[in-house]
Amino acid sequence: MIRSIRDLDITGKKVFIRCDFNVPLDEFANITDDRRVRSAIPTIRYCLDHGCSIILASHLGRPKGVVDEKYSLAPVQMRLKRLLDKEVLLASDVIGKDAHDKAAALEAGDVLLLENLRFHKGETTNDEAFAKDLADMAEVYINDAFGVCHRAHASVEAITHYFNDKSSAAGFLLQKEVEFSKNLLRRPTRPFVAVVGGSKVSGKLQALVNLLPRVDKLVIGGGMAFTFLKAQGLNIGNSLVEDELVEEANRVIEEAKRLGVKLYLPVDVVAAQTCSQDATIKFVTAQEIPKGWMGLDIGPATSRLFREALADAQTILWNGPMGVFELEKFSKGSFKMSHDIAQAHATTVVGGGDTADVVARAGDADEMTFISTGGGASLELIEGKELPGVKVLSTVEVE
Repeated sequence: MIRSIRDLDITGKKVFIRCDFNVPLDEFANITDDRRVRSAIPTIRYCLDHGCSIILASHLGRPKGVVDEKYSLAPVQMRLKRLLDKEVLLASDVIGKDAHDKAAALEAGDVLLLENLRFHKGETTNDEAFAKDLADMAEVYINDAFGVCHRAHASVEAITHYFNDKSSAAGFLLQKEVEFSKNLLRRPTRPFVAVVGGSKVSGKLQALVNLLPRVDKLVIGGGMAFTFLKAQGLNIGNSLVEDELVEEANRVIEEAKRLGVKLYLPVDVVAAQTCSQDATIKFVTAQEIPKGWMGLDIGPATSRLFREALADAQTILWNGPMGVFELEKFSKGSFKMSHDIAQAHATTVVGGGDTADVVARAGDADEMTFISTGGGASLELIEGKELPGVKVLSTVEVE
């Protein structure tokens, strides 16, 4: 069991909430999907209702330990102000003088947002000194950032060393995510179909291996499909491929055969010579990608094939888009997948920021059973792995 914020006495205390405000931004720094910000509001309001002063912390993008203005949390501060209908302060640093001064001056009902945690290299290295600096600002620690729970980062794991089981717990979002992933997907109604996409195999290879014994069908799309197509001996032109993982992809194909899991790969693609909105495109079979061209989305025949694969599904897990959906020319495959999953008579679970973004753009969010805010985290939890951020908040061993 994971400890809940409801189990703690937080009345009138200074509370540090680790949120996941890693939201997509356009070129003008406008938030294009604020689901992750809205998802944190119930926990923040609960603390406000209990007379707490609140310190919010999150990362945004990958600034790699240096201050980079384009990754500032200023747009998130503006959105929080609107959603909470109250003033939200923004510290100009993470653990510097401004952050500590503003945190020390907080009174009941005040909300402070620290600047991007990843502006400090101690965040991703799980640095104890950095974690202690963060912990010193508050009396209570709440983790409501499911999307980073699979990473042992300072604001997720090391910080808990400075709190005990009476002063650290999960927020409502984290609790909901963990319980949903564990309860439903450990005992899915079958047939259980996993749809996995995104650009790279490397981040999801172990997940694929661990998912195979749990699913009845595995559908692979997106850039990662080309590593599998190459493993089958197809010429994939200039398409994205991870040559060092071709052997591993082959092993996944063989293991699927051995387990009797039906594996679906693209049969045609939308190809172009450059990944740009004004590129000339052509529809080609997966066997006939011309030299110098690359596949950037699944083609219409693949969309129909994948829809057939979903027809009898009772549980569908979708993690990763089918193409470069940010460009309209290469978004149709992802949008069609979203519509087909939304229309399925099944329990539908969407995991990951990009996938949630596709579903929102396609207008299908209300049709999905559950949209997880974490991609890698939800995959790892479904695989049965123990997440570092969840383990430290568990009252008994996580099963």
